[in-house]
Parts: sequence; C-alpha cells; structure tokens
Amino acid sequence: MDSINEKTVDIEQVLKSKMGSKAKWVPRPVVKWLKHIIHEDWLNQFLRDNRDLKGTPWLEACVKYVDMHVEVKGLENLPAKDDGRLYTFVSNHPLGGIDGVTLGSILGRQYDDRFRYLVNDLLMTLPGLAPLCIPINKTGAQSRNFPAMVEAGFGSENHILMFPAGLCSRQQNGVIRDLPWKKTFITKSVQTQRDVVPIHFGGQNSKFFYRLANISKRLGIKFNIAMLFLVDEMYKNRGKTFPVTIGKPIPWQTFDKSKTPAQWAQYVQDEVYKLK
Repeated sequence: MDSINEKTVDIEQVLKSKMGSKAKWVPRPVVKWLKHIIHEDWLNQFLRDNRDLKGTPWLEACVKYVDMHVEVKGLENLPAKDDGRLYTFVSNHPLGGIDGVTLGSILGRQYDDRFRYLVNDLLMTLPGLAPLCIPINKTGAQSRNFPAMVEAGFGSENHILMFPAGLCSRQQNGVIRDLPWKKTFITKSVQTQRDVVPIHFGGQNSKFFYRLANISKRLGIKFNIAMLFLVDEMYKNRGKTFPVTIGKPIPWQTFDKSKTPAQWAQYVQDEVYKLK
C-alpha cells in the first residue's frame, strides 16, 4: 500500500519532523486536538480519492471537494496563452489556502499548467500540488536558499503566481487587509521583463481567526498560531461564493526609478484593492 493510501497528512509525523525526539512529550490530548483542528481525516479522504490527479485537475478537484464557488470578473484581462510572454500574477491573500488553490485552478486551466507557486515546503507533501510548486522553506536550514529558489522560479519558462504579503490577511484597526507586500515580485518581474497581473480575491476568515492572530502578535508569540486554523477556516467556508476580479496587466517598464521597489509593491497592492 503506498503512502497516500495510508495517511498523507499526519500530525504525528509532522511533529516528529519538526521537533525530533521532543515530539513524544507533546500531550496526547494536544495531538488529538491538532488532528481535529486540521481536519486530518477529511483532508486524507480527499487525498485518497484524488491520488491519481496532478496539477490543475487536482486543484479543480480540491475546489469541488470544498464546494468553493467563485464569480470571476475580468477574465478578458488574462493574457493570451500563446503570446510568447511570461507574467507574474499577484493577489491579496484573504483566506490563506483555498484562495490560492482556486486562483491556481483558474490560471492552470488558462495556461495548461504553465504556472508555478512559491510556497512553504510543507505543501510539497501534497503529491497533487507538488508539480506546480517551487518549494521555499522560510524556516530552518533551507532559509538561506530562498533567493536561489526565487531565481529558479522567475528563471523558468512558467508564469508565477504570488501572494506578496506572505501571510494571509489580518485585521488592523477594524479593516481586513494584507500586511504590506514584499518587494520581491517587483524586482524579479523587472529583471525578467514580466508584466504584472493584479488580482483581487474577495472574502474573509472568521472573527475568531483575526482575534487569535492579533492576540498572538500582542503577546509576542513568534510562531504563527493562526496558521494552524487555516484548514478549519477552509472547512467553515464550504459552499460559499467569493468574487474574484482580474485587472489589466501592468507593464514591467512601469516600475522605474521614480519609486523604490518597496513603494512600487505598495502601489500594486493599492491597485489590487481598487479592484474590489
């Protein structure tokens, strides 16, 4: 029996890989709670049922399994797949998971799988998603390789889909919005002469999620506790409909010396929210 038939998402194995021998000291009730909060059985059922799918068909099956619905505006703004150009697609990140899967399914269908995510290495454990990923580990020994991995992504013959905030949206002063976008997509798009396509994804997580994220920040907890609840948030969003708006491509020549890369990143972020 192959591993995906057994258990692909395995909290106990994740704890062992991250904590080593210390994992045995994690109380059993805590392990049981973690299995519940990430819906381990529900996830593994999907992975077993769709173990033969890869790339865009896998993404589409995931959207269907979560019963995710989107109303897309601006499809005409997606560049033609045969124009010989490469693009950087950037979006806000309100949901922290299924929004990325959904946008990937749209782009994958448009460009015949010729796009790549820049993702945390944990997602590489999902066999159906792995072919679309350029793995990035922002923690641990691989962190020093982040620039090389970005180089590999932008140096490839694939479009890039990025969520420049890194984390999913947070609530600040009563407003739910991405944290400031990182400048990497600007510098690399200019270097590789890729126009930037802005996308706005509507929606939000639960009030509990934002309260937890803000409490953790106030307490100075460095570990992203809210991330543990992203699958639960996806589970809660089953059956809902979300608006997606695709803007017109922004020529890479726009990002000149009149602003710093960080200022241009802020400019594009503002343009994305104008699409709302």
